[in-house]
Amino acid sequence: MKTTLLAAFLLVIATELPAADAAHPPNIILMMADDMGFSDISPYGGEIHTPNLQRLADEGLRFTQFYNNAKCTSTRACLLSGMYPRNNGNSIPRGIPTIGETMRAAGYQTGMSGKWHLGNKAPQRPFDRGFDEYYGLMDGAVNYFNPAQPDPAFKGGKVRTFGHNDQLITEFPKDFYTTDYFTSHTIETIERFAKTGKPFFIHLAFNAPHYPLQAWPEDIAKYRGQYKMGWEELRRQRYARQIAMGVVDSKYALSPTDSQSYDFAKANQDWEDLRMATYAAMIDRMDQNIGRVLKKLDELGIAKDTLVLFLSDNGGCTEEPGGRDDTQQPGIVSTYTAVGPGWGWAQNTPFRRYKSWVNEGGISTPFIARWPGQVKAGTMTGQLAHIIDVLPTCLELAGAPPLAEINGEKTKPLEGQSLVPILRGGTRPAPAELCWEWAGNCAIRHDQWKLVWDTLSRPLKWELYDIEADRTELRNLADEKPELVKELSEAYARWAKATGRRLPGEKGKKGSDE
Repeated sequence: MKTTLLAAFLLVIATELPAADAAHPPNIILMMADDMGFSDISPYGGEIHTPNLQRLADEGLRFTQFYNNAKCTSTRACLLSGMYPRNNGNSIPRGIPTIGETMRAAGYQTGMSGKWHLGNKAPQRPFDRGFDEYYGLMDGAVNYFNPAQPDPAFKGGKVRTFGHNDQLITEFPKDFYTTDYFTSHTIETIERFAKTGKPFFIHLAFNAPHYPLQAWPEDIAKYRGQYKMGWEELRRQRYARQIAMGVVDSKYALSPTDSQSYDFAKANQDWEDLRMATYAAMIDRMDQNIGRVLKKLDELGIAKDTLVLFLSDNGGCTEEPGGRDDTQQPGIVSTYTAVGPGWGWAQNTPFRRYKSWVNEGGISTPFIARWPGQVKAGTMTGQLAHIIDVLPTCLELAGAPPLAEINGEKTKPLEGQSLVPILRGGTRPAPAELCWEWAGNCAIRHDQWKLVWDTLSRPLKWELYDIEADRTELRNLADEKPELVKELSEAYARWAKATGRRLPGEKGKKGSDE
């Protein structure tokens, strides 16, 4: 096993694409939710009304074992580069090409709408990093109705950076809501790009349902009262649906109550219901806007020529900026609330933990791929995949090689591998190893084995799980297999050194807290 460790991170496995596809590469739309849990949407067991995401699943392929990087910035740095995040993960170094730079070099028109979170000044804005057209939020979290409104004092009181290409935007219309306007810009970009006859790549990065909890009243009203059963019952209901639809294998037991959760019976249940109803409304509105994009593809007659991908950047979030204050009404422009640890943990049913942790609840995401006539409709795969694989997939579909040089620097080999064989209905070799780190939470996966350093666990030490048998991480096998723990921990240390990430217990420079 030692001969495969670390070196496998640099392995790129290419699958030859038929010549006809290389001659007519597809348009690609990569859509991403922000802080949305594994089980929130209907194709993955959720009760939230998401008919358009359900349509994508019914007309495409669902992945049940797809990983992100547990945090907003580190996921974006990885997804948009095909490389592991370097150092604190808050940007993509200039010597690593972005997906915008790469796809532009491959002959694509490139556009982005929404949350960037990888730099808000030149030369690290989307417009500087390969996107021909950009509109959106260059920072982490923002007021949905008025991005010009400063953050509350407990979040630093700053005004977030919002822009169009290289121009700042500081005033917003009365009907403004980020999800709606990000989508409108995407649709305008699709219309403009479709007229040229050249393929396009567009990244639609929603900031929903990331805190602050803010939604249109009519969307909140759909869900008011539906969550008074509490988070424990919500998890049981979602788990039952997941088992029934095959998204989760029945051999994986539902994980127990999280250590950071609390008793719903003793909480302000009406306020808790409103928190989760607002969160659901934000996802509902996102789905409505995804429907607008799909409708436009149909109207233009290019749906069959367009690969649509959807995922989330990390698991549901348990953070409560400003504390838990039930005098603050969720949903409105003047408050800054979040769902908290009860709902944030339940959103990742059936897994343990949540955003910022690298247990399965923090790193598991829905991943849906639809490409009519190319990806078989109504299918599901349990093959292992990761956000690092998205850029190599786009390149293979474009029929183009990776960039050999960027900004005067020779590039390194991509660290992901193409998903095209899986999209075509076949198989590919699973990644030999995958690694994660955020804020001292660390993990490495090799075959079915996953080694995890969970900063909430006591005693604090490496834990070992057989993910094929126990994906909800309930049976720690570290004491039974000390040699395997040693090998995997050494492999993780080599990866951390190569990428500038932290070792277990090591103090390090913290990235963005959003």
